[in-house]
Amino acid sequence: MGTEHRPSATHLRRLVWIVVAVFLFMIVEAVTGVLTGSLALLSEAGHMLTDLIGLSMALAAILAARRTGSVRNTFGLYRIEILAALANAVLLFGVAVYVIVESLGRLRDPEPIAVGPVLIVAVIGLVINIVAWRLLHDGAGTSLNLEGAYLEVLADLIGSVGVILAALVVHFTGWLQADPGVALVIALYIIPRAVSLGRKAVRILLQSAPDGVDVAAVQADLEALDGVAAVHDIHLWTLTSQMHVGSAHLVVDPDADSHGVLDRARNVLIERHQIDHATLQIEPDDHRNCEETIW
Repeated sequence: MGTEHRPSATHLRRLVWIVVAVFLFMIVEAVTGVLTGSLALLSEAGHMLTDLIGLSMALAAILAARRTGSVRNTFGLYRIEILAALANAVLLFGVAVYVIVESLGRLRDPEPIAVGPVLIVAVIGLVINIVAWRLLHDGAGTSLNLEGAYLEVLADLIGSVGVILAALVVHFTGWLQADPGVALVIALYIIPRAVSLGRKAVRILLQSAPDGVDVAAVQADLEALDGVAAVHDIHLWTLTSQMHVGSAHLVVDPDADSHGVLDRARNVLIERHQIDHATLQIEPDDHRNCEETIW
């Protein structure tokens, strides 16, 4: 039972094109940043490097997750997507901290930058990031892994706007602190989003109850079914993005139709609580020796 949870082939193809574009433009940004002395542009190039790593991990994770389950990996490799999302969050956070440290130093001791090349590269980067942002926008809500990739591109888009503004300020006012100031703002924008992404990934890896799913309400709905006397050992968790699974023991009345109870219980879990895959154990009313567990 359940629905399709893998990112579509369309999202996969889009991600491949984005990885190629990011790789090529990262080289352009890094070279231009070194030649012009722009910290904002170098911070963008550094962030593009983490984008490249993160997007490549996202791509590899999607491909790995498409493999079906095996005797050893009975759920398949869906969790690789979550691990990739967590790694993405760590990379984003690390680069942001580095940029903050560098920016604070440059604010105290600013250095001149070559505005013309910086502005040209930043405008090209803005166009690339807008296209990438649009390509990933639809998939961000379907996969935590794609959400991580989407956040990377969104941060780059904002970074490109910031670099353009910094270059214009330096050009028209001569205020050199605009360049590290923009780099600092970009980093401060990235940090809370990296933390949020990491928190979501950790919750899934810890097998916490899915966001938006009320465990007490699930138990109450199951206990309200005809033929169900009690429910115990109920566990709900997320296997990968938008794929919620669970297990429970249903104690049934002596004259209950076990097959009917199972069908009704599964319908309730799917239709009311979006639990896509459930393992339900039917127990007679006088059999409760499994009720006590260590968790």
